[in-house]
Amino acid sequence: MPTIAPSSDRQARIAQARELVFQGQNSLSSADWGSGVSAGIAQSWQRCLAMGLQPNQAVGFDAVSAQQMRRVQEASRPLVQAAQPVLVELARAIADIRFFAILTNAEGIVVDVHGPVDRQDRRADVIARVGVDLSEKAVGTTAISAALSELQPVWLHRGEHFFKDNSVYSCAGAPVFGPDGLCAGMLDLTGIETTERPALKHLVRRSARSIENSWLLSTAHALVLRLNWPGNQPGDDSDGLLTLDADGHIVGANPTARQMLSLSIATHGQTVHASDVFASSWESLFDAASRQSANQELPLWTGLRLQTQALPSGQSATQPARPRPTQDSAPKPLKDVQTEMIREAVNQARGNVAEAARSLGISRATVYRKLNLPKTDQA
Repeated sequence: MPTIAPSSDRQARIAQARELVFQGQNSLSSADWGSGVSAGIAQSWQRCLAMGLQPNQAVGFDAVSAQQMRRVQEASRPLVQAAQPVLVELARAIADIRFFAILTNAEGIVVDVHGPVDRQDRRADVIARVGVDLSEKAVGTTAISAALSELQPVWLHRGEHFFKDNSVYSCAGAPVFGPDGLCAGMLDLTGIETTERPALKHLVRRSARSIENSWLLSTAHALVLRLNWPGNQPGDDSDGLLTLDADGHIVGANPTARQMLSLSIATHGQTVHASDVFASSWESLFDAASRQSANQELPLWTGLRLQTQALPSGQSATQPARPRPTQDSAPKPLKDVQTEMIREAVNQARGNVAEAARSLGISRATVYRKLNLPKTDQA
């Protein structure tokens, strides 16, 4: 049996919802709209109307100025770099259905495009350009504006777009969060005159999580913690990821970890320490990483327990931990573990102390002190 309502029926229900909302029925619930659209989409339509936009207006798909785009590209560099490998694989997944991927910043400005864009089709060409403003105020209700407003994955089909000019598009979108927990942009998958493909909402959500994890692991840290609930072994993109510096401060987390640990977004200059979250010695996390220990359960101050895997910064959190040595040996003191991590970072940086310090998220003075290096030594 079909799992998706016929397209004509779906579009009829969308049209019914549009008529009710555009007639000023602001107090109606989604049930009153005949389940044609979600409350978030209807609220976006209402915001567009409040801005003085009209559905029959032509859409310009204007680009921002060159000066503004330079600022956007510089600010979005970490997001774009983290997204590159994900977008390459994503483009392969959607190539046969002729969808393409658009990455924007948090203001809806396009910063990257991947996939089979038909440049002969103006409808594709106008939106799939770096620098185009696809925000709600510029192009009305889209998956991009909906995802950035609701901070949730969305599927937007044909007439759910505010402007009639945009009713040729169908798109799935998901917000992308940075290591600091703030929304940094969104990932959008767009097709033209296509049938309903709500499964793309799941694909875009998973792809956004992969970008977030890649970005988090590319930032300076000394330790990575993979987190999952007991009974679920850590090991894939559904895990919570937490990064610590050498002193045990939390320097980044993906959205899953923030939900598991109830982490709020820290204000600038403030950090949360691992001891504020875990009801056990934070030093033991570094000891476990140095011994390549198996997964362990850790108690939280909330009374819950989490399954964790600790990995040093030199080992990717996407790689399995190396087998634990068969011979028994006494665990090294935390001080020695940290010193070894710092020495390894300096070696990997070919003696560049500043680069090693950046990779670990600590100061150069700490590197000199831990390794007993003279400050005049540039090694």
